[in-house]
Amino acid sequence: MTQHDSPILPAHRPGASRQAPEAPDDPSPSRTARSWMPALLYTLGFLTVYLLAICTPWGQRAENALFDLGTDDSEDAWIYPLSGAAYGSTPLPPMELSAKPTLMVGLAVIVVLTLVRRCWRQGCAALGVVILTTGGKEVLKSTILPRPDLVGVRENLLDQGFPSGHTAIPAALTLAAVLVVSPRIRPYVATAGVLWLACIAAYSATMGGHRPSEVLGATLLACACYGLATWLLPPAAAPAAAPAAAPGATRSPRALPVLTLTLALAVALVSGARNDTLTRSLASAATAFICAALVWYAAVGRPAHTAHRTPGSVP
Repeated sequence: MTQHDSPILPAHRPGASRQAPEAPDDPSPSRTARSWMPALLYTLGFLTVYLLAICTPWGQRAENALFDLGTDDSEDAWIYPLSGAAYGSTPLPPMELSAKPTLMVGLAVIVVLTLVRRCWRQGCAALGVVILTTGGKEVLKSTILPRPDLVGVRENLLDQGFPSGHTAIPAALTLAAVLVVSPRIRPYVATAGVLWLACIAAYSATMGGHRPSEVLGATLLACACYGLATWLLPPAAAPAAAPAAAPGATRSPRALPVLTLTLALAVALVSGARNDTLTRSLASAATAFICAALVWYAAVGRPAHTAHRTPGSVP
């Protein structure tokens, strides 16, 4: 009997030891940890930028000083030919009057992708990100987050509102697209959106349409809405869950984050450059690069981190 039992016991015990530690790992604790914290952190960042840059005299003076650097001539900005401000020129979306058409086309693309891929929950979340970001921007700018005049500036500097509407559109559309596209191409869609955002954010700051805080606030608002959307989505429908289901198909090249952020920095430098002032050019480029990095981390950084931790829990 002892010789007959000896081969049977080892055959069952290793199997039980393999299955025991895997059961608690299957629900992916990392997904639970990521669920509500990003939305909270982006919201706190949004409020911090508003309080420091707009609700303090020294914050207002620091940003208003950028408008006194160089001249008020928008033609000194390198991006001016693409801004739509020049007579007969076609604006780069969503500059000038192309803002609303860009938003409508973006929403239509999200609806089409949702119908084609039949990802109903992700599609609703994507539409929610765009609507909350762009609609919330209008409400916040007009009623909830006013710009008090604490330092006695000229009247035209009081017309700008927090956050920036032109920056909110590419940020929201990029994050919405990440929710509805295939996991295989998700990092590349995020790359294209981040480069677009870097250009528009630098344009908004360097052309004098918005202060850096307003550009940064729009990006943080979009990231907060995206964090809220991924929190409300079921784990199986959230973007971070896709790598666990097919890690080989969703894993992006290791060099892609470095390449994306390097290109974003180059785009921000060119789009924010002016002929009349180096300081304002660098400030605009730095703001745009931070916006690009925030959206990249929100769209790809956290899901990639989750994908790195979850394969160990899959047999």
